[in-house]
Amino acid sequence: MVGRMPGLFDIDERLRELSAKGDDLECIKGFVDFGKFRADLEAAVPRADRSRGGRPPFDHVFMFKVLILQTMHALSDERCEYLIKDRLSFMRFLGLGLADPVPDANTIWTFREALKKAKVIDALFLRFDEALRASGYLAMGGQIVDATIVAAPKQRNTADEKKAIKEGRIPQDWKDKPAKLGQKDRDARWTVKYRKAKPREDAAPLVDLAIPAFGYKNHVSIDRHHGLIRLWTATDAAAFDGARLADVLDKENTASEVWADTAYRSAKNEEMLAKRGFVSRIHRKKPKARPLPERIRIANARKSKVRSAVEHVFAHQRTDGPHYQDDRPRPCAGEDWPRQSRLQHAPSRVAPGAERAWLRPDSRNTRLRERQKRLRL
Repeated sequence: MVGRMPGLFDIDERLRELSAKGDDLECIKGFVDFGKFRADLEAAVPRADRSRGGRPPFDHVFMFKVLILQTMHALSDERCEYLIKDRLSFMRFLGLGLADPVPDANTIWTFREALKKAKVIDALFLRFDEALRASGYLAMGGQIVDATIVAAPKQRNTADEKKAIKEGRIPQDWKDKPAKLGQKDRDARWTVKYRKAKPREDAAPLVDLAIPAFGYKNHVSIDRHHGLIRLWTATDAAAFDGARLADVLDKENTASEVWADTAYRSAKNEEMLAKRGFVSRIHRKKPKARPLPERIRIANARKSKVRSAVEHVFAHQRTDGPHYQDDRPRPCAGEDWPRQSRLQHAPSRVAPGAERAWLRPDSRNTRLRERQKRLRL
C-alpha cells in the first residue's frame, strides 16, 4: 500500500506467507542436521590465528550452506551473493537478518576452492544428498537434462596469445607477469547460439539469429518430481551438449525416463541409454529438407511439457543481477563484439548461404541498438 509506514513484524509476516506457499529451503533446513558437517569442514578449512585481530571469518557450516544454495540453484559466485542479499528465503535458510553481513563472491570462491584443494567437497555433497534422500527427497519421476551458457568477460588478446591458448600453452609475456596471468581466462571459449525467428504478419522470409557467446556451459540433470539438480558438470561454451549426457545421468532416480532436447538425440546416446536401462524421451529431430511429420510434432510437444521444467532452474541465472556470471573473482570487463580483431577464440563464421543473421554493432536491430545506448550511459 502506497504511503504505509513499515511495521515491526512485516518481515515475519512475509516469511509466514512464503512458508504457506511451500518453501523447500525451509523444509531442508528442518530435515538436515548441518551440525554434523562441522568437524569435517573445520578440518578441511583451518582458520588462521586471530590473535592479531582482523575481521571475524564466516562460520564453516554457514559457508557450506551457501555452497548448497549455489549448487541447488546453479548460481555463479556473483549471482549467489546478489540473491542472498535479495531473497528472504535465502536469508532464512542461512539464518541471516537484514543487517547481517553477507559473504561476497571472492569469499565464496575462496571457501569452495579450499574444499576442492582438501579433496572433500564431493564427499560432503554426497553426505548432504544422502541426508536429503533419508528425509524423503528421493530423485523421483525420471530426470530432465539440459545445458545453458554462462557468460564470462570477453578477453582482448593478440593473435600470438590466442594461438598459444588454443594450443594449451601460456604466452611467455603472461608467465613474466603473474598479476596479468591471474586476470586471464584461458578456459572459456566462443560459441554461437541460434535463435529461431518468429513468423511475421507480412509473411516476409524468416531469418534466424546467430548470437555469439563467450564463456562456459553448465550441464545439469534434475529430477522431475522435486526439480532439484542431482548431477551437473561444467565445460567451455563450445562443448557439444549431447556428448555430456552420460556424465549427468542419475542412476539413483526411481524412474528410468530421460527427457532432453534434440541436441542430445543421436544413435550413440540412444544405444547408451538402452544399455543402462533408461527409457529415452529425447526430442526427435526434423528430417533434413523435409517437413516434420505430424506424429513427431505431437510427440515432441508432449515431451516439451515435461522438459520445460528445467528452464525454471536456469531462470535464476537469467534474471536481473550482475552483468556476467563467472566462477572466479576478477574485475568486471566491458562488452565486446565478435568482429573486433583482438578477441580470444573468435567464433567460426556461419556458412555462406545459411539463413542466419549476425548481431553486430551496425546491425539494424532495435533491441541491440537500445542495449548499446544503455552500455554507453
